[in-house]
Amino acid sequence: MVVVGGGLAGARTAEALRERGFEGDLTILGDETERPYERPPLSKGYLLGTDERDSFVRHAHWADEQEVRLRTGVTVTAIDRASQHVLDAGGGRTDYDHLVLATGSEPNRLDVPGAWLEGVVSLRTLDDSDRLRVLLAASPRVVVVGGGWIGLEVAAAARAAGCEVTVLVRGDAPLHGVLGPELAAMFAALHRENGVDLRVRTQVRALVPGGDGVRVGAVELDDGTLLPADLVVVAVGARPRVALAQAAGLDVGDGVLTDAHLRTSDPRVLAVGDLAAVAHPFLGARVRVEHWDAALHHGETVAATVLGADEPYDRLPYFFTDQFDLGMEYTGWIGPAGYDEVVVRGDLAARELVAFWLRDGRVLAGMNVNVWDVVDDVQALIRSRTRIDPTRLADPTTPLTA
Repeated sequence: MVVVGGGLAGARTAEALRERGFEGDLTILGDETERPYERPPLSKGYLLGTDERDSFVRHAHWADEQEVRLRTGVTVTAIDRASQHVLDAGGGRTDYDHLVLATGSEPNRLDVPGAWLEGVVSLRTLDDSDRLRVLLAASPRVVVVGGGWIGLEVAAAARAAGCEVTVLVRGDAPLHGVLGPELAAMFAALHRENGVDLRVRTQVRALVPGGDGVRVGAVELDDGTLLPADLVVVAVGARPRVALAQAAGLDVGDGVLTDAHLRTSDPRVLAVGDLAAVAHPFLGARVRVEHWDAALHHGETVAATVLGADEPYDRLPYFFTDQFDLGMEYTGWIGPAGYDEVVVRGDLAARELVAFWLRDGRVLAGMNVNVWDVVDDVQALIRSRTRIDPTRLADPTTPLTA
């Protein structure tokens, strides 16, 4: 077994194979120099300074314990499917019987003048988070471009570091495309109450250098407004790293296309994590999830597939966030058909609630905000595909199990 990608998805694949009794050779080729680690703390606890590296980075003896040949700092440049080997930038060749692609995603960049200036950063890797922690301590004025999960988490961390923070959002509200207007407004209010200058329906025209001509000094908006900035954090989404798979002739789209068992168009090659666009048997659609939960659990399906078990991947998408005093978990999938109703159970003004997105009376997704231990019940409602009375759903005295 060869795994290309040394992040959480790759590490969990190796662990799952060993847990299920795989005794063959296991090699992980990772282009980062760090041991496998989990990414959520990079924009949450680690960036805030409350999480230690040891809590989310695999320990120094992990590879030995798993009997894994872990090669860090190795960039795979080509896959030869006919001869079943991969080539790396150092001239090495690694043969495989099965190959697992775990190359993840990479941040989108701003395509505007000045995007190359010093002080313009994005957040994806542990090195990025280390650098950003230092920069936040030395940057009084921070502009975050993008109002998705990473952008808002960075904004919260920057406020905790004492920075003046402006968040720029192209749409009507942060997270509008994910949560819709009803719940996106809650996150907008949260950030404004915590001192964030949140600007919506705004685009960046250019990043302007400061007096030295090297570092960023301001952000120019599409209406000509200049926002002084010591640091600009670009958080405008990510794209799957499909180039390696595409060059090898595998089927790609928004990610590498897999069946429910995570096999690509070549059954000897599988894909996991952010990279995998999975034919999801429960949702009846191809779904690619850029979140920790998929990276954590895809490996279990890969192990089952390689070892001959019929265990398709049908977990419902799940993710979580922590911003200021708000903690949230979201589970489910709305899909391109959208929703026709949002039901709130609890106190929206106090930000203690469970929200449900419904279509035709059936729950598609649920989000618990500062309310805990309900994810299993929410997932059971989704999986039941039962038409539910929204009045009962909104009533906190009616158990979700009822």
